[in-house]
Amino acid sequence: MFDESLRRISDRLDDSAEVLDVGGWARPLNRADWVLDLMPYESRGMLGHDGPGEERFREDRWVTRDICAHEPWPFDDGFFDFAVCSHTLEDVRDPVWVCAELQRVARAGYIEVPSRLEEQSWNVQGPWVGWGHHHWLIDVDRAGLSFVFKPHLLGALPGSAFEPGFAQALPPTDRVSILLDTGKAHHSPGEPSETFETAPQGVVLDTPEQIRARAAAIEEQAVRTKAMPLGNLTRMTQEERERLGAWIDQGARIP
Repeated sequence: MFDESLRRISDRLDDSAEVLDVGGWARPLNRADWVLDLMPYESRGMLGHDGPGEERFREDRWVTRDICAHEPWPFDDGFFDFAVCSHTLEDVRDPVWVCAELQRVARAGYIEVPSRLEEQSWNVQGPWVGWGHHHWLIDVDRAGLSFVFKPHLLGALPGSAFEPGFAQALPPTDRVSILLDTGKAHHSPGEPSETFETAPQGVVLDTPEQIRARAAAIEEQAVRTKAMPLGNLTRMTQEERERLGAWIDQGARIP
């Protein structure tokens, strides 16, 4: 991770914040209280550590498991104040599942992946295109992340790779893509957000009338699919979802 990214993360976290590092085995984040990785605690730190100070996590807070197994990670919704996933998504077989679980268990977070400028350049790791062990080409923008499978024959496809020396001439900041979600999501068009410039799809839920008008959509997103609140930033509990569903079933009456 970049020093500037580490500083920004450190500045926004107080000492009581619970932090998760996903896929941090090779270079764990010292500030993390928990680490989730396929590899064991005993062999951690092959590439050093990220961040100053000593490790905050302990062996009993190092969870060894396949992060892509389609089983929920062993944490409640919104358990963490912040999660970090740095240079991991490009390696795993199901990054979409990992992103979904990141959103579920953490109220904010940081993702860092190789940029397509680097991943589609010759001679980054050897006489081939990009990193040989990476499975995905990843785009990052304000809408989120998108994943395109990276075939091994990428270098043989016309127009699919930058010429030798291109990546080496890039500044370090162009060789990675970063998504920082501060957890400051807003639904009012007049309130700025680091996550959204405007309310997603123009949906505003500031008044009783607006809430009643969208009761069916709220039930679908917050009760049935649990897709909202986004990343469960507000730590909505199952009991609260059930109460919301019962209120909507009874006609969504607002005094």
